Amino acid sequence: MATVSIVMGSDSDMPVMKKAAETLDELGISYEMRIISAHREPDVFFDYAKTAESRGIKVIIAGAGMAAHLPGMCAALFPLPVIGIPMHTTSLGGRDSLYSIVQMPSGIPVATVAINGGKNAAILAAKILAVSDPDLRARLKEYSENMKKSVEEKDARLQETGVYNY
Repeated sequence: MATVSIVMGSDSDMPVMKKAAETLDELGISYEMRIISAHREPDVFFDYAKTAESRGIKVIIAGAGMAAHLPGMCAALFPLPVIGIPMHTTSLGGRDSLYSIVQMPSGIPVATVAINGGKNAAILAAKILAVSDPDLRARLKEYSENMKKSVEEKDARLQETGVYNY
């Protein structure tokens, strides 16, 4: 059973949302992934958000661009944490999405990560779940340790050769 739901309003968001899915996979967290437009199919969206808790979802990661209503509407209907990912947009570079997601009215919070921050959204979801899951907490600590080792290895190569190839 999925514990995290990844939802996006358009398949154009998939490259960013895929990073969230890959990170959840790496951490051993079950998830579902949906494409649902809150504007084009409101009945489907309302059913999705209102039934998420009964389906076992504990955190929703919602990506949205431009008007970015999806994360806020999820937070209005779903009683547990929602993490919003503002998508980069061509007109305003994602600032429109970012402002829309972070400017939620009092009482309807949405945790927000960086523009196109799929990976960080997954890590934040994992940290939320890890509060009550010691095994996941251990996996997160190992994940962080592996990131540290990766940086140290890159620095060692740079110091050894004077050149770093990306």
